[in-house]
Amino acid sequence: MNKQSKKNKLKNKTNNYQKKVTYKSKIEKRYKVLFVIIILLLLLLLISLFSVQILNHSYYLQRVEKLTNNVILGSSAPRGRIYDRNGNILVDNEAIKTIVYKKQSGITTQDEIDMSYFLAQLIEVDYKKLNTYNLKKFWLKNNPELANEKITEAEWNDLSDRKITSDDILKLKLERITEEDLSSYEELDKEAAYIYYLMNNGYAYEEKTIKRVDVTDIEYALVAEHADKLKGFFTKLDWNRVYPYGNVFRTMLGSVSTSASGVPAELKDYYLNKGYRLNDRVGLTYLEYQYEDLLKGEKDKFLITSSGENKLYEEGSRGNDLVLTIDIKLQQAVEQILEEQLLNAKKYPNTRNYNHSFVIISDPNTGEILAMAGKQIVFKDGEYKFYDYTPGIFTTSVVAGSSVKGVSHLVGYQTGALKIGEVRDDSCIKIASTPSKCSWKYLGVLDDITALKQSSNTYQYRTAIKVGKGSYSYNKPLVLDPEAFNTYRNAFKQFGLGTFTGIDIPNENLGYKGNSTATGQLLDFTIGQYDTYTPIQLSQYINTLANGEYRIAPKLLKAVYAPTKEPLTTLKYETEVTTLNKLEFNQEYIERVKLGFKAVLESGGTGYGYIDTKYLPAGKTGTSEGFVDTNNDGIVDTETISNTFVGYAPYDKPKVTFTVVSPDVYTKNSLSSTRTLVNRYITQEVSKKFFEIYQ
Repeated sequence: MNKQSKKNKLKNKTNNYQKKVTYKSKIEKRYKVLFVIIILLLLLLLISLFSVQILNHSYYLQRVEKLTNNVILGSSAPRGRIYDRNGNILVDNEAIKTIVYKKQSGITTQDEIDMSYFLAQLIEVDYKKLNTYNLKKFWLKNNPELANEKITEAEWNDLSDRKITSDDILKLKLERITEEDLSSYEELDKEAAYIYYLMNNGYAYEEKTIKRVDVTDIEYALVAEHADKLKGFFTKLDWNRVYPYGNVFRTMLGSVSTSASGVPAELKDYYLNKGYRLNDRVGLTYLEYQYEDLLKGEKDKFLITSSGENKLYEEGSRGNDLVLTIDIKLQQAVEQILEEQLLNAKKYPNTRNYNHSFVIISDPNTGEILAMAGKQIVFKDGEYKFYDYTPGIFTTSVVAGSSVKGVSHLVGYQTGALKIGEVRDDSCIKIASTPSKCSWKYLGVLDDITALKQSSNTYQYRTAIKVGKGSYSYNKPLVLDPEAFNTYRNAFKQFGLGTFTGIDIPNENLGYKGNSTATGQLLDFTIGQYDTYTPIQLSQYINTLANGEYRIAPKLLKAVYAPTKEPLTTLKYETEVTTLNKLEFNQEYIERVKLGFKAVLESGGTGYGYIDTKYLPAGKTGTSEGFVDTNNDGIVDTETISNTFVGYAPYDKPKVTFTVVSPDVYTKNSLSSTRTLVNRYITQEVSKKFFEIYQ
């Protein structure tokens, strides 16, 4: 081998060695990187384990429990109590002995059948609700071999070949059960069948009510005594709403669904979206419905573990307790007065169309309603009977008449159409081609105070003509700016007339708003003879005038308390005064109207005698014309007269308002000249009763 060859060979060896060294170096670097990565991953793993095992141990434990266990709710919890403003219980819960069933793990169909027969011997159940379909299903479960014989071999083969399903087989079995098959079932069998149906109606994990009504002490004891043979059956106390004051204010307190009826179909989506179950008991009407979220109880929460056991997860509680603004003693007296005065009025002629009246007593400074009642009288089965008509306070409307003239006066002052102290003659207004429009009698020369005191119509007409930018001449055409309607209506709304009052009760009505803008209609509007208003709107109107500054939402809820053993000890919150708007009228004008209202209840005023003057009252009477449908053919055919009264006391620092409404107290143009004063008598009695309690 020559020198050059040796050199080349050495060079190659050197290159190969260097390559190996370089490759090895790269491998070592990669191992180092991999080692670092492994160390970092181990550190991350250790940190994660530390977080799971130490720092967040309880959190992940709950997560595991949540993933491996199902949380279910117990049966409905008792609702909160309802009290009046003085702590008297208006609605309470009465314990009801109940027998329930919750399926345990490992219980077979045959076990349930055996238990249903055993229980049927211990308790009485009304199986009339068991229909034929469910009786047939029980027969199938109770006679599996006989049931299988009702299916042909060909049908079994079709099932094997998947030509038909198990549901088809079940349907065939049910169709082929004959009356003769069922005829062997005696009363005990039917009772057991009904119990079995109740045991399996609904989800398997839910509590099933087997008997809730008329569970005797003996039945209650027997079920508890035989708990070893009745696995899954137990006794408990459910609840019913009770009313210590009977029917007093009963309608407005509202109603609650039963455990059988649950959530009504029309409210299904509403309650399901709030997390309710269809068999939950819920408030259906008025206060129970309005304050469902506060009154509903919190149910017990149970965990169904992986072993099938039920474990109490969170104990439930009764719902919150509500304190209302109502004084139940005053309410009781008002309802009695209404019935007495209604009955007394019916003794006189010309009252055939009169059948109901309303009363509202309120605090004008807070909107709290101390009493509200409506009563209807009906001649039935040879005697007069009374029905509660309190919802009519916010769902029906009446032509208010002169009681709203206080706002009409304010419109005049504010627009410059009426000056303080302005004197006018009470002569009739005569527009071409229309009857004369007059006051209830000629009242002579009046200023703005005496116009209210004696309830002049023409005084308001002349103001309206100026507001409507018209020029009046006797028996000449009169054209008024239609915008005057908006001027008046906007003012009326500041007092709650023609708008929602904000009362905390569902289904409030607005009353009727006329569509015509004819001149005569504007004049009628100013004296309360066009648009109609609900009694609660009239109450808000007089409240607003009495406090002289704000329109406040009327309310029935005063406070909310947490459910405790000692009643009303833990206050959650008191409801605040809800101010809807501030009056936009000059305070001088408001005080001028209040001075006129004071005069109304003084000697010579149309309201004199409505409230004893020693209580320093102020207010306004109203008489209006209306029509009724006397033969129920859908057409109003008889003209009637309605009476209203709104007032407050004392006039210098009002603390109470009275609103009394009596529609159709007598028939106009009747042969009888009798005019019942029932609205006045009701006002006298309820105001007297209020001051007996609060003076």
